Amino acid sequence: MLFNSLEYMLIFLPIVVIVYYFLNSLKLFGVSQIWLVFSSLFFYARWNINLLPLLLFSILLNYGLGHLLISERASSRRKLILVLGISFNIVLLGYFKYTDFLIDTMNAWFGTNIPFLHIMLPLAISFFTFQQIAFLVDSYRGEIKEVSFWSYLLFIAFFPQLIAGPIVHHKEMMPQFSRLRNKVINYKNISLGLFIFSIGLFKKVILADRLAVWATTGFDQLDSLSLLEGWIASYSYTFQLYFDFSGYMDMAMGAALFFNIKLPVNFNSPYKATNIQECWSRWHMTLGNFLYRYVYLPLNRFLSRKIFTPLGLKQYVQTRTSIALLLLFLISGIWHGAGWTFVAWGVMHGVAQVIHRWWEKKGYRMNKVLAWFITFNFINASLIFFRASSFEDVGKVLKGMLGMNGIILPPYSLPLIPDSIRAYITFAPLPLSQGSKAILLIIVSLIICLCFKNSVQLLEKFKPKWYFILFTIVLFIVSILYIKNEAVFLYFNF
Repeated sequence: MLFNSLEYMLIFLPIVVIVYYFLNSLKLFGVSQIWLVFSSLFFYARWNINLLPLLLFSILLNYGLGHLLISERASSRRKLILVLGISFNIVLLGYFKYTDFLIDTMNAWFGTNIPFLHIMLPLAISFFTFQQIAFLVDSYRGEIKEVSFWSYLLFIAFFPQLIAGPIVHHKEMMPQFSRLRNKVINYKNISLGLFIFSIGLFKKVILADRLAVWATTGFDQLDSLSLLEGWIASYSYTFQLYFDFSGYMDMAMGAALFFNIKLPVNFNSPYKATNIQECWSRWHMTLGNFLYRYVYLPLNRFLSRKIFTPLGLKQYVQTRTSIALLLLFLISGIWHGAGWTFVAWGVMHGVAQVIHRWWEKKGYRMNKVLAWFITFNFINASLIFFRASSFEDVGKVLKGMLGMNGIILPPYSLPLIPDSIRAYITFAPLPLSQGSKAILLIIVSLIICLCFKNSVQLLEKFKPKWYFILFTIVLFIVSILYIKNEAVFLYFNF
């Protein structure tokens, strides 16, 4: 079931909300929690019921391990339990997500002919795996004192954030479900939820899904791209990913607000960033926090204690930090997808982070507009590796962007081109259909990203005034009218 489906918006979500508050009005708080759990499991199973046992198995095993870590605080076995728990989650994720990738790599490198297993990637496995690893580590550190079975089930399976995040911590979520005031319907939160949900739906249906057409054509369907087509394809995907993920986060936050639950902010105008570090602090913020806390800091400590200090290199903090950053973004690339293009994308961002830290340490400064331009176009170029299914497709798009396949412009642009360069240009209809509409939507997308307040900022300004209500209604109705196919959100693939 998708957030942008009529089944979800007009049937599932209203029924779950109404029954939840009805049970709470009868003081059946435990029953209302169980209702949310089963509703969330139904939401997941509606996608593919065959994957539900895997989710439940992962939840049950991690709950058991977490319970041992919490209850046996003085036990010498706690570290072993933690290692086993993390190993189980990584192996589970690795089996489903990377087995065929490893087989393909072995066949290519060693000339073997191992058959692919064609394992279906379970929906949300990357997200609920990371969330449960964080739970185990927090339990080991003593940050979680106790957790009931049903609370843990709800913590992992709560449907607004189950599929693509945000990645939440137990201490962020479960106290909200326990507060009595959150068990009573709050019409302000309902209004806020409808407001931000409608914005997210508009981003997905009107912007992301339209841009997806040109991105798909450029990356997957055309054999070669001219200069203009290369840039249309790359920018289309850059903005498609932005509005698709941002729209999902808005809809997740909106649905959670119906239950008086505030999810952490996960998206904060990353394309306004003037350096790559700032961009990452604004994009998928909960994933960034997870990687920093549970990967980067342990890596840095390991490098310091086990390698640099024994070698007498303790003073080389910058080198140690650079290695940790490169490994961190390599892991981030692998987490996002099983393919060498994702590895390349991760390495690119790791190198960019190292360069940025060196630049700042030297005290260099750059004009903000130029810094934004370089940062944005680096992101756009790196996302070609993120989107392409092979390095051949990467080369195809990059060749187009560099003009290596020629320059083709639509005939109506002829009067705009100086006579001195017309001989180098072919004037013909673009193979990338509706190229003019694509350019217009790309320009509109850029203006929206740079010049308008983001959803979280709009949410903070929201008041139940007639113009906010009208704005919400218009966005929702327009989005509903333009839903043709219930397009899957991009982060479902990761």
